Amino acid sequence: MRKLFCLISLALLLISTLSFSACTSSDENAATDDSISDYQGEVNVYNWGEYISNGDDDTLDVIAEFEKEYNIKVNYTNFETNEEMYNILSNSNSTYDVIIPSDYMIARLIEENMLEEIDYSNIPNYKNILDNFKTSDYDPQGKYSVAYAWGYVAMVYNTTMIEKGSIDSFSALWDKKYKDNVLMFNNSRDATAIAMQVCDPAIDPGSKNFSIEDIDRATNKLIEQKSILKKYVMDQVFTEMEGNQAAIAPYYAGDIYTMMQNNPDLDYCKPKEGSNLFVDAMCIPTCCKNKENAELFINFMCRPDIAAANAEYIGYATPNSAAYDLLDDDIKNSELVYPSQEYMDKCYTFSNIDDEIYSYMQEKFVKACSSSAEISELETKQTSNSAKIAVLVILCVIIIATIIVIIYDIRRAIKNRNRINKI
Repeated sequence: MRKLFCLISLALLLISTLSFSACTSSDENAATDDSISDYQGEVNVYNWGEYISNGDDDTLDVIAEFEKEYNIKVNYTNFETNEEMYNILSNSNSTYDVIIPSDYMIARLIEENMLEEIDYSNIPNYKNILDNFKTSDYDPQGKYSVAYAWGYVAMVYNTTMIEKGSIDSFSALWDKKYKDNVLMFNNSRDATAIAMQVCDPAIDPGSKNFSIEDIDRATNKLIEQKSILKKYVMDQVFTEMEGNQAAIAPYYAGDIYTMMQNNPDLDYCKPKEGSNLFVDAMCIPTCCKNKENAELFINFMCRPDIAAANAEYIGYATPNSAAYDLLDDDIKNSELVYPSQEYMDKCYTFSNIDDEIYSYMQEKFVKACSSSAEISELETKQTSNSAKIAVLVILCVIIIATIIVIIYDIRRAIKNRNRINKI
């Protein structure tokens, strides 16, 4: 179960003894009534599903808290993959003020001039972000992003279907023993990366120099998996795994932590070959119409109590040092959420690959997914052909048997006629 997080909110009220009074608030604490009147309007937030504390199970409703404190309406919508988010930003008239993409997608958005520089003077709580998350390969100068959460890809499995401790590699996702009970990522980058790792020889998913041949090999591996795959999933993984409807799935460690809280039959595996280490960060897209409110929202999300509430709810590791100090010991000490440095050294990060290769990867992934329909159609045709052959064989047997009976009757009739003639 998700745990109750106790929020500490302190408001300082300074009342003068003269003819006026003024209210002030600390950067790290709630706004006062007078400051609320300084903010109006709305902020449009685009985030992953199940990725913010929303009031379930007595947790803090972060959106409602922001709206209450600042009198600003939050229009909150979800995406399931970085690619979906990118396509919406690129190909629609939708406008968003805050988005929370992953590292490699942030690099792509920066390269294509799709992000606004952030005015960090409006985000005093940025001081709570660990220094190693302030600059990165995806945002080298630290101008466009504020780290929100980090994690890596692990595997979740059901111990009633798979013996506890019996798997240690992504290759288990290709094991025929689990036919029709295997789930796979429904996004090109994660699925292709896993397929690359199980190719022989393996391909480095963190490389900036993928070749067409590398992607073809990984695609063939995904097509090979189709014969045992149940379905491709993103957020549906919660229903499948928590409801004992599948045996195994790769997914993000933070979400696996949440699933395990909700189903005691679930366990996790950190793939021995290493995995994708990622950071999701808050950014402001160039389509933003409420930049001041966007920066206010980002600052609010970096407040220690708010960041800790989100970290406890989503189960992901937090880059916010002040928030980490507020977490319960069980999540701080979780090897699933906060893996050892030794394991992290095995992991890789995604790079912003060449646009042509990136598009080819998406195209081939769609082909791999659609191959299920082709395989199903082929199996249907094969079944249909087998049935037709069986019917033809039966008809032939009946016809041959009928001919034999007729011949036998004719011969018997001739013999009987001969007897009669002799008599």
